[in-house]
Amino acid sequence: MSLLTKVAAFTLTAAVAAFGSALCHAQAWPNKPIRMLVGFPAGGPTDVVARLVSDRVAAQLGQRIVVDNRPGAAGNIAVEILAKSNPDGHTLLYSSNAIALSPGLYSKLGYDPLKDIAPVTEVGAGCLIFLVHPSLPAKSVQEFIDYAKARPGQLNYASSGTGTSTHLASVLFSQRNGLQTQHVPYKGTAPSLVDLIGGRTQFLMGAVLTAVPHVKEGRLRALAVTGSKRIASLPELRTLDESALPGFVVTTWQGIFAPAGVAAPVLSRINSEFVKAIHSPDLKPRIEQQDMDPTGLSVSVFTKMYRAELARWTKVARDAGLKAE
Repeated sequence: MSLLTKVAAFTLTAAVAAFGSALCHAQAWPNKPIRMLVGFPAGGPTDVVARLVSDRVAAQLGQRIVVDNRPGAAGNIAVEILAKSNPDGHTLLYSSNAIALSPGLYSKLGYDPLKDIAPVTEVGAGCLIFLVHPSLPAKSVQEFIDYAKARPGQLNYASSGTGTSTHLASVLFSQRNGLQTQHVPYKGTAPSLVDLIGGRTQFLMGAVLTAVPHVKEGRLRALAVTGSKRIASLPELRTLDESALPGFVVTTWQGIFAPAGVAAPVLSRINSEFVKAIHSPDLKPRIEQQDMDPTGLSVSVFTKMYRAELARWTKVARDAGLKAE
């Protein structure tokens, strides 16, 4: 046997052994409780769905999934913990789309958003609702744009916090229409709605689930939704794309992430278990109740989507000169 043949045989044997080892790890996963990091407080909209999904997957696997809330820095604290964890598939992250929004606002991060985390799957996707205080005369998106242009710097918009989708969607809306508006950040969805209802701010790109009851009772006026389609709870309400802003679409989403370095077969197994749960008869309608469409994307599709979102919102933040420390 020639030296070249021996080298080739050795390489093939090593490759087969490595594949067999990885496959064995995938079959063995999980062999202990899974830690599910959540970068937001317990009881919030992201945490609620994280627990629903974790319970369903835990039941499938016959293994505990322990939700570990690590709020702060627009979710970045939890992401940093994930990035530094052992990449064996037993530490995961459940995140809102803040994971693609906030990196553009921070000059220093404790992780690399492209190199240190591995997207697993999207759980569901939704949208925001464009709300104004009823005292404003604007009854349509175009009327609001005209009203705001005539009052540069006079309109304040609320958000559930700096770097959230409710913040950056309003930034993008103002950029697109050449509006000069003022940001008023709040610590969460509820206080931002309270002050809009009270007239202390004039508009908000808010969460659908919490806003619709106030719209139906006349405390707030809805002008549009930010998604690519109308919502079931207010079917007569048009999208921004249908209104005055063709192509303007902002989606909100939630997904599962792992630390970079998880073996491909293990990552594939994690993906398949979560996708199975997302489309299960008992979990799917509960995700829909949170005003999200259950999705369950493949690793490759979700990775591509995450990176596109990261690039989009980093550009929005930089163009607006936004910074968070």
